Amino acid sequence: MTYVVTTPSFSGPIEVLLQLISSHDVDILEVPLAPVVDDFVATLRDGATSRDVEELSEFLLIASILLELKSQRLLPGRDSTEPDEEFIGWEERDVLLARLLELRTYASLSDTFVGLFERAAKSFARLRGIDEGFVVRPPDLLAGVTTAQLAAAYLRGIEEKPVPVVRLHHVTVDAVTVAETVVVLAQRLPGLGPMSFRQLTAGLETRIEIIVHFLAILELCKLGHIDLGQGATFGDLEIAWIDVNSRLDMGRIDAYEG
Repeated sequence: MTYVVTTPSFSGPIEVLLQLISSHDVDILEVPLAPVVDDFVATLRDGATSRDVEELSEFLLIASILLELKSQRLLPGRDSTEPDEEFIGWEERDVLLARLLELRTYASLSDTFVGLFERAAKSFARLRGIDEGFVVRPPDLLAGVTTAQLAAAYLRGIEEKPVPVVRLHHVTVDAVTVAETVVVLAQRLPGLGPMSFRQLTAGLETRIEIIVHFLAILELCKLGHIDLGQGATFGDLEIAWIDVNSRLDMGRIDAYEG
């Protein structure tokens, strides 16, 4: 159902009336809303039971929007002014503000010049120039330099610089090998009997000798010539020669060294 309204400025469906008012084609002040409401009430009385609820609610929505628009126009507030009216005069105001800022810049610049003129007025310029006969001569950087000295300086500049050599003749290197230590221990241990590793290395002075002796002991244990034991955790390492009559396998020792 479409409700048709008839007013002095418009006659047609109420939806079209709302569109025209929203697009400013029709002034809301020229549309009397009382006859529209009266026609709506009369329509409800004529056939209220045959009307669809959605159509009735749609008419109520449009009528409430029209009433709100007209009330805003009749009672304008601070926020209900037209945007065009609100921005009238802004362009002229911006131009005046720009000119004011420009004039303030020129005024500040003129004050700066006045200060410079006042400072310059307190000084006196030198009226007399440089004395006659006064000549400024730059120093001669090549004074006293001969061609032989220039040639010698050129040769020093192009000669090849010696490569620095790090000399290690003052550094003492302990030449201790595991293979030699294995042979020495294989000769000593059969006659010493069971002993601890601490006793074996008691006479050694350097750390590298102790490390080499430990590796040699492990190699002899791997070859099956000595037996290693440790009675407690972190205790002394006990060494015992177990193959007195067998000959040491030198080929395996040489292979270990290689």
